[in-house]
Amino acid sequence: MAKIKSAFFCQNCGYETPKWLGKCPSCGEWNTFVEELVEKQLPQVIAFSTSSGRTAKAQVLQEIVSNGQRRIVLPDSEINRVLGDGLVPGSLILFGGEPGIGKSTLLLQLAVQTSLRVLYVSGEESEQQIKMRAERIGQKNDSCFILTETNIQNIFKQAEETSPELLIVDSIQTLFSSQIESAPGSISQIRECTAQLLRYAKMTEVPVFLIGHITKEGSLAGPKVLEHMVDAVLQFEGDQHHVYRLLRGIKNRFGSTNELGIYEMNGSGLRTVENPSEILISAGDSKLSGVSIAATLEGLRPLLIEVQALVSTAAYGTPQRSSTGFDLRRLNMLLAVMEKRCGFKLGAKDVFLNIAGGIRVDDPAIDLAVVAAVLSSNADIAIDRSICCSAEVGLSGEIRPVNRIDQRIREAEKLGFEKIIISKHNKGIEQSNFKIELVPCSRIDEVLKALFA
Repeated sequence: MAKIKSAFFCQNCGYETPKWLGKCPSCGEWNTFVEELVEKQLPQVIAFSTSSGRTAKAQVLQEIVSNGQRRIVLPDSEINRVLGDGLVPGSLILFGGEPGIGKSTLLLQLAVQTSLRVLYVSGEESEQQIKMRAERIGQKNDSCFILTETNIQNIFKQAEETSPELLIVDSIQTLFSSQIESAPGSISQIRECTAQLLRYAKMTEVPVFLIGHITKEGSLAGPKVLEHMVDAVLQFEGDQHHVYRLLRGIKNRFGSTNELGIYEMNGSGLRTVENPSEILISAGDSKLSGVSIAATLEGLRPLLIEVQALVSTAAYGTPQRSSTGFDLRRLNMLLAVMEKRCGFKLGAKDVFLNIAGGIRVDDPAIDLAVVAAVLSSNADIAIDRSICCSAEVGLSGEIRPVNRIDQRIREAEKLGFEKIIISKHNKGIEQSNFKIELVPCSRIDEVLKALFA
């Protein structure tokens, strides 16, 4: 009979200790240890059918035959972009996000629209509930199998029978292994189930998607070792009050983490947005003050976004500073630069800033657009909608260059803008290479002449 004992696990990093500790010696967090039952027995060997059937042995690096960049191209272009031009066989991908953001919908949409043989495992919904969502999304795959199971051993038995080309698990916190005497979602269960799924993916070369819950702080629930075990960690984020969702790569062993996928939520699922610049800019012809257009980059993708500002006299004596989608500390810095270097009296006025579309931008290239929007609202003079900006503003009021300016100019040119204000210090930019007019500036006063001439 197996010997059962208890151990204490850190809920943050998974550190194990035989007694309770106030502070974790591994991650330094306080009051994170919980007691779990651990059954010490020989691990059950789960047999997986592999293509080679040989036992593993050490090989010289030069003698290993590489399969190159063989990837599985999925019907979702945004997932392909974030993963690095496709799905690598045998990869284990962790998919996280806020509750209700659309994680299950996106992966079910992938399962029912691909031509691959898919096994979709759900521990949170019944077959009837999944069928209802699949009908709403639009089922196109005749080889999509649905399994509502939480026992990891039973899941592997069904995988042996169906021989899927893609395995989706919703979610890793609902699975449990009969080898461990602890509740599903505990540290030891998450670690053990992930380890068995990792072994399954590497031996069968079947890619596996894992949906993971997140904590109230926004990090993935479970031990930190969970993120180290998987090949890629994708974060699905966005405001539930807006229709747009962003897919970011936090970790990717087979590609770049600078790519960004954009989706639009509608009644039939999630629609990929091929040209996000057109939806992030309002299509209004009315000339309103306090609105400017910025050419930014999200990862490697150029975007044009709308910056909105409202400047008014402080009604309660103490001026307010509010920012949505932009760093508030950087906004305060830009306001100080405008007051100190340019002479604009903004210290006694309320300033509200908003990035349209519900997205958050950290690119310093939108500094100039923020300055232009604030000054436009302060003077109540509208900026021509055919002008956009792409430059950083320094503490002395100078206009500083930004990286990959040619991609930003091409995006503005594609959307029909006539002028783009850039830094005079950008190197290698020739007007003859573009149809859009380039307006190089070195200080904010030169920008004001270009905007409000």
